[in-house]
Amino acid sequence: MSSKPQAASSKWNFNFVKASKYFYTFSIVLTLAGILSLAVFGLNYGVDFRSGSNVDVSVSKAATQAQVQKVLADAKLDPEANITAGTDRVSIRFPEVLTDDEVETLQTTFNSQIDPNASYEINTVDVEMAKELERNALLAIAVASIGIVIYVTIRFEWGFALSAVVALLHDAFLVISVFSILRLEVNLTFIVAILTIIGFSINDTIVIFDRIRENLRFAKKQTPHDLEDVVNKSVSQTMTRSLGTVFTVFIAAFALLVLGSESIRMFSLAMVIGLLFGAYSSIFIASPLWLALRSKKKPSAAKPSKATT
Repeated sequence: MSSKPQAASSKWNFNFVKASKYFYTFSIVLTLAGILSLAVFGLNYGVDFRSGSNVDVSVSKAATQAQVQKVLADAKLDPEANITAGTDRVSIRFPEVLTDDEVETLQTTFNSQIDPNASYEINTVDVEMAKELERNALLAIAVASIGIVIYVTIRFEWGFALSAVVALLHDAFLVISVFSILRLEVNLTFIVAILTIIGFSINDTIVIFDRIRENLRFAKKQTPHDLEDVVNKSVSQTMTRSLGTVFTVFIAAFALLVLGSESIRMFSLAMVIGLLFGAYSSIFIASPLWLALRSKKKPSAAKPSKATT
């Protein structure tokens, strides 16, 4: 029978494998820039990952940044503190841990100059706690990656597992690189976003890999050219589903970025960036990488079908 009807079922007539070299180049350039930025500048850690105090003030009337800066100056506190002033909430992040006397002075000065009805929430992280949080965050990413390797290896094969993990680590590292290059703040919500991005990335990758495995069953030969056709066909057949899923989540994350509160701003931004990277990594990174690994094997003919009676 002719294979033309099968080819017609693909909605995207595009050579994804051939185009992957441009995405590989982009990812390599951004990865090298991220490594350089991390080596020179590191990450801009928030109070969650470094010692310091975070003072969140709920106010009954709007406060300006200039007013808060005057409060800090009069209270003889660090003028370099990071201030975020809004209509109903003011956030002040100090790089040093505040003493009880400094907290009392800050509250007294703020009440007298800005809002006598203000209420305060003070979170302090010491050096040891900050180091422990950083270790636990890295451990969480490592455990998630190992679990995915085991799952994909059992369900598919080692080539699929290696390609999937490279793709998800690619997504996570590029987000980290962007935050390092742009000096954006990294806090606990950022780690949550990274783990969420890993989940979405592996989900899309598994869908494509599952289709590749199905199409391999009907491939008469498994030469490099035949495998390339299988990958292009499989990606084409899952493209609408992959883009639809990513676009839906992207709209929600972008809405949170634009309309959400300041406390989840970095989470939303990390999600938006990660979804964009994840949208192409499953298609142009993971699948071509599996093809490269599989093509190193000797070509094998498909098993002969049993004669029909």
